[in-house]
Amino acid sequence: MSEPGTPTFDQLRLFLAIVDEGSFGAAARRLNRAVSVVSYGVANLEAQLGLTLFEREGTRRPVLTEAGRAVLAEARAVAAGIDGLRAKARGLLQGLEAEVVLAVDVMLPAERLGRVLRGFAREYPTVALRLHVEALGAVAAMVLDRAAAIGVSGPLAAGVEGLECEAAGALAMVPVAAPDHPLGRMTTIAPGAARGYTQLVLSDRSRFTEGRDFAVVSRQTWRLADLGAKHALLREGIGWGNMPLPMVADDLLAGTLVRLALPDHPGGIYRFGTIWRRDSPPGPAASWLLTQFVAEGRGDAEEAGLGDI
Repeated sequence: MSEPGTPTFDQLRLFLAIVDEGSFGAAARRLNRAVSVVSYGVANLEAQLGLTLFEREGTRRPVLTEAGRAVLAEARAVAAGIDGLRAKARGLLQGLEAEVVLAVDVMLPAERLGRVLRGFAREYPTVALRLHVEALGAVAAMVLDRAAAIGVSGPLAAGVEGLECEAAGALAMVPVAAPDHPLGRMTTIAPGAARGYTQLVLSDRSRFTEGRDFAVVSRQTWRLADLGAKHALLREGIGWGNMPLPMVADDLLAGTLVRLALPDHPGGIYRFGTIWRRDSPPGPAASWLLTQFVAEGRGDAEEAGLGDI
């Protein structure tokens, strides 16, 4: 048996149009071709593949053969790939990025990130995305070092030389502990009491945080580079610490964590900003992302009653 030939993309388009429209005539009208051209093209496709794709005898409408049904999925995949290739090439010709590398602060609420990236997938289906989730100063370091084109950073990016920054909302940080932790069992916590218990502290290895502490009050600390691990250890009663309120809201409702009323350390506001290098203005897709993060941040801040941030 001889090997099948290589069909043309135009032949596959004719085949798919007949399947989708239900007749040779309807396919011809959709493609603005003569019916004879459509019929000839599909006959050539069958000859190339060595397969009969449509039953033509005893029916007024073309019916896929078993071989036609088997080929259909592959033909659709090829057509989708060609359409994707053309769309990507069109975007590149218009200055659209092939890929956007985005770094975001680990404190950024997952729901906020998800809303923006769902919209991005719809708006720019041909643009690849690489997402990095980092802590503290690591987001600013990635953008400054060109490892990421844009970022959504915490407050450490503000004022960094070489970076542009636009406010993108905020969230509340609250001190929490497990209900069986000594601080969690106290109805009234005296000033300075928290200093006597292990505090779980988020850390990173960036040059922007080297030798610096943020909201650390305890004499004994455990340093963690992962916010999820910090959350899990807090729930296990290993120390106390500050957490973004959206991340622990369900725990506070369920009683798996309690909010600590520390008179000298009540928590605070963690502010976000979109960032990019001053000498590398973002392209169309990256600019769209930055605009959406700013809009989403303002909306969430207003809903949470954090005011104009």
